[in-house]
Amino acid sequence: MAGVKPKGKVRIQWSPEFAYAIGLLVTDGCLSNDGRHIDLTSKDIDQLHTFMKCLGLKNKIGRKRSGYGSRKSYTRIQFGDVLFYKFLLSIGLMPAKSHTLSSLDIPPRFFFDFLRGCFDGDGSFYSYYDPRWRSSFMFYTIFISASKAHLDWIRHEVEMRLKIRGHMNRGGKGTHQLKYAKKDSTILLRKLYPTTKVICLKRKRLKIEKAFDIIGVAL
Repeated sequence: MAGVKPKGKVRIQWSPEFAYAIGLLVTDGCLSNDGRHIDLTSKDIDQLHTFMKCLGLKNKIGRKRSGYGSRKSYTRIQFGDVLFYKFLLSIGLMPAKSHTLSSLDIPPRFFFDFLRGCFDGDGSFYSYYDPRWRSSFMFYTIFISASKAHLDWIRHEVEMRLKIRGHMNRGGKGTHQLKYAKKDSTILLRKLYPTTKVICLKRKRLKIEKAFDIIGVAL
C-alpha cells in the first residue's frame, strides 16, 4: 500500500515575493535536522508578518529566547513542510548553514528581490558626515554573513549585473562583510528598490530614502 504523499503548505513558484522570502530564510532562517521543519526568527514582528504573507502561511507567531540564560526574547515562526524543505535543499540551503552556505540557485529574473530579502534579514545601511571633507555625506550598504563563500557569490552576481565590486572585510563575532560605498550603493539600492511598491522592511527603506534626500537624488 502506497504511503500518503505529503501536502505542502507553501506554493513553490518563483515570484518577487517568493524570492524575497527565500532571502529572509537565507539570512535569518534555519532548517531543522528532521527534514521537515523550517524556522524564521526575527526581532521585528512586522518582518515575520511579511514573510508569512509572501509564502501564504497562516501559522501563529511564537517567541524564543536567544542563548542560554539570556533575557532577550525574539519572535519566530516555525512550520513543517516536507516539500518546501526539499526545495530549499535543492537550491543550496542546508541545516547548520551559517559557515557552509555558498552559491544558491536563484532565477536571474528574481535575484534582486532575493537580495533585498537578504538585506532586510542581515544587512545594514548607515550614513554619516565625514569630518575630513566639507559637506561630505557618506553612506554604506552592507551584507553580513558567517560564510565568506556566500558573500563572494553575492559579490560576483552583483558585479556581473551592475559592474560594481564592493569590498570584503571581517566583521564581529566571526562574520564577514560585503560593503558598498556611496557611489556603488546608489546604483545597487536603486535595483533593490525599483518601485515604491516592492515588498521590503519599511523602516530600512525610510532610512535609505532620507539619505538619498540629503544628496538630492531619488531612490
